[in-house]
Amino acid sequence: MTGAAVLTLDGVQAAYGPFKALFDVSFRVPQGSVVALLGANGAGKTTVARVCTGLVRPSAGRVEVAGVDVARLPTWRIARLGVLHAPEGRSVFATLTVEENLELAFGREVGRRGVPEALARAYELFPRLGERRRQVAGTLSGGEQRMLSLARVLVRPPRLLIADELSLGLAPIVVEEVYRVLARIRDAGTSIVVVEQHVGHALALADEVVVLNKGRVALAGPVAELGDVSEWLLPAAHRPD
Repeated sequence: MTGAAVLTLDGVQAAYGPFKALFDVSFRVPQGSVVALLGANGAGKTTVARVCTGLVRPSAGRVEVAGVDVARLPTWRIARLGVLHAPEGRSVFATLTVEENLELAFGREVGRRGVPEALARAYELFPRLGERRRQVAGTLSGGEQRMLSLARVLVRPPRLLIADELSLGLAPIVVEEVYRVLARIRDAGTSIVVVEQHVGHALALADEVVVLNKGRVALAGPVAELGDVSEWLLPAAHRPD
């Protein structure tokens, strides 16, 4: 897919202390597109997500958001450029209700007057949350907590969403609902990087795929042209010759 790039990684390297995690990683995310970032466990997918949002600083290379080099910017500055990181896990306030969780998040983003409209949008995106708005968040199912975590950060459609393993540990019906929301966000103009182990869902949503192996780009290109990428997702020792 051609077009102006929302995100560009060029020769990115990153490490955790003496342990190198990324080696010369390069790819781009065109405006309005979805890139599936795939690979076996430990391939470097989450490190890429953290580099893109400033949680890990690259040791070499460039990271650009809409043409702005963000490799040395703090996370809050990158967020102001319209980059949103939805990490794996369930970051909710367990003792507050669903609606109280949302009101806290939305009050910071849109102010008190904007909260009712933001709540309506959240419940329209995730009807199940509307049904459980008075329920204490800690008593929700794992999938419902993941929905709440995602709804809290999607009050405003971002320029770029880094979705890191959102479906990890979720029931298939919940995964379907999460991906339905991702498709709606894409259709509204948000570019998305999907870091995922549910390969089928990710490829069905994505325009392009980037496969990492041991911190390097092993395969990249349009989903429609690459065919079956499943063997690239296995550890090297288990791949057919």
